[in-house]
Amino acid sequence: MEDNLISIDIKKDIISKGYKFVIKRIIDFILSIIGILLLSPVYLALIIAIKLDSKGPAVFKQTRIGKDEIPFTIYKFRTMIVNAESKKTLEIDPKNIENFVFQSKNDHRVTKIGSFLRASSLDEIPQLFNVLIGNMSLVGPRPEIPEVVNVYPENYKQRLLVKPGITGLAQVSGRGEIELGKTIFYDLSYIKDFSLWFDFKIIFKTFKNVLKKEGAF
Repeated sequence: MEDNLISIDIKKDIISKGYKFVIKRIIDFILSIIGILLLSPVYLALIIAIKLDSKGPAVFKQTRIGKDEIPFTIYKFRTMIVNAESKKTLEIDPKNIENFVFQSKNDHRVTKIGSFLRASSLDEIPQLFNVLIGNMSLVGPRPEIPEVVNVYPENYKQRLLVKPGITGLAQVSGRGEIELGKTIFYDLSYIKDFSLWFDFKIIFKTFKNVLKKEGAF
């Protein structure tokens, strides 16, 4: 079932729903402004907590691949020690790419406050600025790192036909703990079945999962 969906050309589904993506962008813009304003005290408190917990900037910046394979800078609250990326090499086997898992539950690089931020998903809220700018959406495929996209099979690249999201069907189905093959399946399922109502259902399930502390996005 997963292989059959991944092999389907979903471009026509995106084209047929073009006006819905325009409405989606308007909703993203409005809700991101509201979210940033409402969460401004939380931003300030977390910045102070992160700075007190460990040395380094409070906000972590990383290159991700967005819509149409265009790189962009993603913003998150820092959950790891400084230079964490240099202390661990990603082991990606192109021949077994479908079983690749990006996050590890027991990562020694995660700080004390970082563990809390991941469990609560508060590390993700700076991405509201990405949504405001327009290189992300509230809901969409998981934003991927360049190293993984570089070894994508051609049919996996279909998930890059829409903007990545802060949350999405893959995120609420397994968050950071599922294999890439399943992530692709969920992402393509979302794109194929996209509707504004589907987005609101995913957002609702996101809040439900966060409250239950199921995994980490």
